[in-house]
Amino acid sequence: MSHAAGPLGFRAFDADNHYYEAEDAFTRHIDPRMARRAMQWADVNGRRTLLVGGKVNRFIPNPTFDPVAKPGCLDEYFRGRNPEAKSIREIFGELEPINPAYRNRDARLALMDAQELEACFLFPTLGVGMEESLIDDPEALVAAFRAFNRWLDEDWGFAYRGRLFAAPYITLVDVDAAVAELEWALSRDARTVVMRAAPVMTRAGGFSPAHPRFDPFWSRVNEAGITVAYHSGDSGYFKFLEAWGIGGDFKSFDFHPLRLCMSAQPISDLLAALLCGNLFDRFPSLRVATIETGSSWVPGLLAKLKKAYGQMPFAFQSDPVEAFCRHVWVSPYYEDPLPALRDEIGADHMLFGSDFPHGEGLAEPVTFVNDLDGFSRDEVRLVMRENGMRLVKPSRV
Repeated sequence: MSHAAGPLGFRAFDADNHYYEAEDAFTRHIDPRMARRAMQWADVNGRRTLLVGGKVNRFIPNPTFDPVAKPGCLDEYFRGRNPEAKSIREIFGELEPINPAYRNRDARLALMDAQELEACFLFPTLGVGMEESLIDDPEALVAAFRAFNRWLDEDWGFAYRGRLFAAPYITLVDVDAAVAELEWALSRDARTVVMRAAPVMTRAGGFSPAHPRFDPFWSRVNEAGITVAYHSGDSGYFKFLEAWGIGGDFKSFDFHPLRLCMSAQPISDLLAALLCGNLFDRFPSLRVATIETGSSWVPGLLAKLKKAYGQMPFAFQSDPVEAFCRHVWVSPYYEDPLPALRDEIGADHMLFGSDFPHGEGLAEPVTFVNDLDGFSRDEVRLVMRENGMRLVKPSRV
């Protein structure tokens, strides 16, 4: 459904919108036999607390999300500007009551109309940290996200009114279960799925997602032509922060400058694994979108792939740099060097993502366009609308 365009000149597609999960997102549809091994709520010292696998979970300090941070309150901080040397808590400022649009799809559509948004991908806030929390219990992990996806379909839908494209979460820890979950999601008109950028930790050990054991899943994705989104979250790398003496809580307020300067890039490692595993040669219709992982990692990865291809051409079925530029779309941070990314992969593989309504995102999503200095009118339209709209339509070889 189209709507009148505002000052941007057209309605945009936001590749990184979020909801705040209802408290029963993981519990409403959980198999009762798995309830104690998955997610539960408890009152601890008078505070509503999330238990995952029987342990207090600290991925999100405030998992009820009411009150919640104001959208965009960390904008200047993420642009590297904090001249008054405020603490993160001070920058967050006062929390506010949760907006109905963060949990109700019709209210969200009304807000999107005001924001000049035609459509968007919708991703979890809490959910992207839960796979690691259940990594030692694959059966509970599968059950938890099976329940989560049914809540998501019920509350948001996977293609609501052709505008809200909520992404069901898929874990590969059990490939048969992953295929079954994908089939169910496809039957409900899912246009994208979200996964974590990490090795797949199975009962048999860790594997690259490109390992042939997961080909039944990738084959079905390839056939359906949907987009696989890799969104930032807990990829298991936070354990390394603890090894360096830094608190490992993803959203804790005790940020540390070393944490901001570490080289670990889960998304770069993930894409390296997919490309070096020749996944796109086996499944040529696959499309991967990297969301809320920035783009500073792209030049380094492409340089490494080019060198590896030169050193070991026999290990690849095709040029991995060309494969990246053909199969991968990148949603950069607004503070990234956007013209440089365009020169690396082309404007036709860049996605506008606001991270709304998170504090680290943009208060007004389409103001992302203000950072597209040097982009032509056609390139702006590709980044701000057409690329995203393309990714919600099935691809074919």
